[in-house]
Amino acid sequence: MADPALVCTRRSLHAVAEHVLGAALHQATGRIGLRAAPGGFATPAFDGPDGVTRVGVDGTDLVVERADRVDREPLTTVAAAAALAGVEPGAPADVYTPSTPLAPDEPLDLDATASARLASFFATVDQALEVLVGRHAPDGDHAQLWPEHFDLAVTIDEVNFGGSPGDDEHPLPYLYVGPWALPGDGDPFWNEPFGASLSAEDGLTVEQALAFFEDGRRRVAGSG
Repeated sequence: MADPALVCTRRSLHAVAEHVLGAALHQATGRIGLRAAPGGFATPAFDGPDGVTRVGVDGTDLVVERADRVDREPLTTVAAAAALAGVEPGAPADVYTPSTPLAPDEPLDLDATASARLASFFATVDQALEVLVGRHAPDGDHAQLWPEHFDLAVTIDEVNFGGSPGDDEHPLPYLYVGPWALPGDGDPFWNEPFGASLSAEDGLTVEQALAFFEDGRRRVAGSG
């Protein structure tokens, strides 16, 4: 069973990803894909009204880097975070249906230890996916942290590889392999309707994550 602080923190950070970071990036570029970043996650750099801008979560703080300054404030509400980022709060509903409610003035429930744990998970998954892409799709895209699902993922040869900090069905962070066409060979590796998952305990290493992704890739290839 997950620590309640981890669940509350994940839900609050998910809301920030959807209604602040995703909103800021979409307003400036029309895109929504975020990135893992030191201390959490962030937008890629984009051209904003004040020059090159990057909005990110570092621990339990929102950090807005602009051409001439860096602003940092503790995350308290979505409204306050959006104001610091210079954006109207709210996910780009014309792109996807938000997974978290827009409650701009509701206090965010964040725990520093839980936030650090999720940041470490994202960093580990990001490094594993970088190696996976380098091996099998060197011209492929960088791993994206999708705000609607709040998961970090890449797609290689019609297979999704990624890591989620948790959801309603999975209280703990987990890795996943999701083939577009699920193998029908009865292999118990495929333990989810979408493919395969592996719960990620504290101390997950890049090597362990990469081994899981490679195992799934081999099983998909062997079933064809």
